[in-house]
Amino acid sequence: MALSKEEVLHIARLSRLRIEEEDIAEYQEKLSTILDYVAKLQTLDTTGVAELQHAAEISNVFRADEVEGCDEDVRTRSIENFSNREGDLLKVQAVFENRTE
Repeated sequence: MALSKEEVLHIARLSRLRIEEEDIAEYQEKLSTILDYVAKLQTLDTTGVAELQHAAEISNVFRADEVEGCDEDVRTRSIENFSNREGDLLKVQAVFENRTE
């Protein structure tokens, strides 16, 4: 599955990666190889194979959420040193663009 230059740039944008123009051809080749391998794996018959198999016993460890405060001095310095803030609120870049939810 050969990827176009535009597809590679789109993947890079979604991944928030900057790719130099001279590196695009290399990424086209490598990403295409990965996608070809995934397509090959999709052809395998997995009938009768358990959904999850691990060599070691694994279990989730849950704990109760607890609010922990910090010294007022640490809190104040943290807020003051943050580059983009509005009062005590810290502004960060949106994780999902164009979302209305």
